[in-house]
Amino acid sequence: MDTIYIVIVLVLLGLAALDLYVGVANDAVNFLNSAIGSKVAPLWVILTVASGGVIIGSIFSSGMMEIARSGVFYPGKFTFNDIMLLFLAVMVTDVILLDVFNTFGMPTSTTVSLVFELLGAGVAVALVNIWQSDTGVLLDYINSGKTLTIISAILVSVVVAFIFGSTIMYFTRMLFSFRYKKTFKYFGAFWTGLSLTAITYFAIFKGLKGSSLISQDVYSYLNENTLMLLFYSFIFWTLLMGIMQHLFKVNILKFNILAGTASLALAFASNDLVNFIGVFMAGLGAYEIATGVVASGGSIENLTMEKLSEPVVADWRYLLGAAVVMILALWFSKKARSVTKTEVNLSRQSEGTESFSSTAASRSLVRGAMNMSKVVSVITPQKVLDFIDSRFEPLKEEEKEDSSFDLIRASVNLSVATLLISLGTSLKLPLSTTYVTFMVAMSSSLADRAWGRESAVYRISGVLTVISGWFLTAIVAFTVSAGVAFALMYGGVYAIIGSIGLVVFLFIQFAIIHKKREAKQESIDLNEFKTEHDIIVECTHEIEQSVDNIIEIYQGVLNGLFSEDRKALNKLYKKADEFHGRSKRRRLNDVLPTIQKLEHQSLDTAQYYVQAVDYFYEISVSLRFITESSYKFIDNAHEGFSKEQIEDLKLLGAEFIAVYSDFNEMIQKNDYSGLAIIKERRAILLDLYSELMKKQIKRTKEKESGSRNTILYLNILNETKEIAMKSVNLMRAQMNLYNSDDYVKIMS
Repeated sequence: MDTIYIVIVLVLLGLAALDLYVGVANDAVNFLNSAIGSKVAPLWVILTVASGGVIIGSIFSSGMMEIARSGVFYPGKFTFNDIMLLFLAVMVTDVILLDVFNTFGMPTSTTVSLVFELLGAGVAVALVNIWQSDTGVLLDYINSGKTLTIISAILVSVVVAFIFGSTIMYFTRMLFSFRYKKTFKYFGAFWTGLSLTAITYFAIFKGLKGSSLISQDVYSYLNENTLMLLFYSFIFWTLLMGIMQHLFKVNILKFNILAGTASLALAFASNDLVNFIGVFMAGLGAYEIATGVVASGGSIENLTMEKLSEPVVADWRYLLGAAVVMILALWFSKKARSVTKTEVNLSRQSEGTESFSSTAASRSLVRGAMNMSKVVSVITPQKVLDFIDSRFEPLKEEEKEDSSFDLIRASVNLSVATLLISLGTSLKLPLSTTYVTFMVAMSSSLADRAWGRESAVYRISGVLTVISGWFLTAIVAFTVSAGVAFALMYGGVYAIIGSIGLVVFLFIQFAIIHKKREAKQESIDLNEFKTEHDIIVECTHEIEQSVDNIIEIYQGVLNGLFSEDRKALNKLYKKADEFHGRSKRRRLNDVLPTIQKLEHQSLDTAQYYVQAVDYFYEISVSLRFITESSYKFIDNAHEGFSKEQIEDLKLLGAEFIAVYSDFNEMIQKNDYSGLAIIKERRAILLDLYSELMKKQIKRTKEKESGSRNTILYLNILNETKEIAMKSVNLMRAQMNLYNSDDYVKIMS
């Protein structure tokens, strides 16, 4: 047997490990978002509980491995060589596709991606065989019925999950309200028992179905006596929760949420493990079949893979190894945090930074919902409306907990998701756990009135973006997998090497992109600062860093213009654009939370902070305009500045840098007594601006400067003047902000 097949098996193993890591980073949101969003326990406790579920679920896995072997295509129609290249194309595509979604923090379905990658690669390899042999039709190779079933199940699961999630959350909130602790004393054991019964049902039918560690007889018994077992389960959990709540004073909601998290993690590892290592296991199985044929003296040139259709029991050592990789991804993957953050932010109860912009579709949906709400309000008696409003009355600021949503919503999310997924499994529908858990989380947040008029268009836009990504997953998975398969079929060894290199290159590039995205989205977490003094100190520190950036960018732009260094100007333009983006995000997202964090009597401090942020934003606009204009000027190869213009700008730049250097020194020493001197420097700078403006007008009239040259020169003068004007205002606001700190007053 050719060595290339051993190489392919090893590559499949490596890609499977990588796929596990990137796949879990995306799927982790399915079983972590409720626990993390409600802050039911410290993160290490949540991850420990989920890790236990992953280990148990991985060992129970193997019954779903047939999907990769024969669920989408008929393996008997493909030769050994064809099947190995097909599996390689699937793994290459899966790693790249999932890493793209992780990089941009978008949850997607690993099940759908796998199925459509298998379909795309299967179609490509089948077409090559048909073209080369001039016989056969595509339907002889592809299980088209399975594909249609999956697509229809996806559409149904999205709608059903949204309806059930919103309905159950609505009536649950009506029962408990946001001040649920009093009512929960009486109905808590009943509610939690019901929820844990659903979780138990889920663990049995979704987590243990097809397991290699329970016999078919045991599973048949469980299946035949489902109703009786569920009744006993409900009685057991209700009594146990009542005892824990009333005798031992345990917060049974937290127990419920952690149990649901473990159950979802178990089912995920048990049933979705095929999405990551199923293709490798199938490739290894094909290699073992071919090895047996060669050992018996046969030829593998035209060996077809009918045996892949036979049932298989996965080696527990591979399953345990997969569990270890999955747990490492849970604990250490930053991209997993990004995906979880997306879903939690879309479902959080409070207002804050929105990750998505509004769209025409989201605005239309919100307006339609508002009009429908008005109609319902007209036909509903006022007493009923008042009662409903009283049950949905939000908590006061001092009553709120530091979490995205409360324990009631988290338990609803887990209970409804587990119930729907287990119901779909019992009906043998290929539901996606990602689609169900996401839609339940979004529908429950809608029913819980988390999407107010301040945030609805942005949240709906985010949901529509994620749903669009789901359908895009299927299209891209099919197309890219087919393209890779075509390349492998025609390119041979060179294509194999190229595909491996492509995976490595893109994986590194996406890691760099993700790191940059994380850096751009970084902002001060005001929850870390407990006092007004902490906030002022942190803001002062950021202003100091920003002043350094202004000095560096402004001086660099002038030097780049003088030397006509296009690359340096391009880097400075990107840096100025990033600086402008940070200033804009701070102005949009951080001002309100900061004001709310300050004490009620700190009106002056809040005013000075708002002024400082606003002045910095305006300075960033001017600085970005200077760098952009300068870069485009040199990039278009326009004639550079004359010696006289350069000398003038050097003089202007020296005065500008001097002002900011003095300002920086004032911040570092916390001594603002020199503000009067800076005002004098500003006056000198403005006089110089007027003088240089007249000189340039004279040069223009005498045609010593071209039109592009003059426009850029005047733009630099004007924007420098604007920055200088805003700078003194910024310095005054910073001085007042610092002096408003009670801590400073006490220490002085």
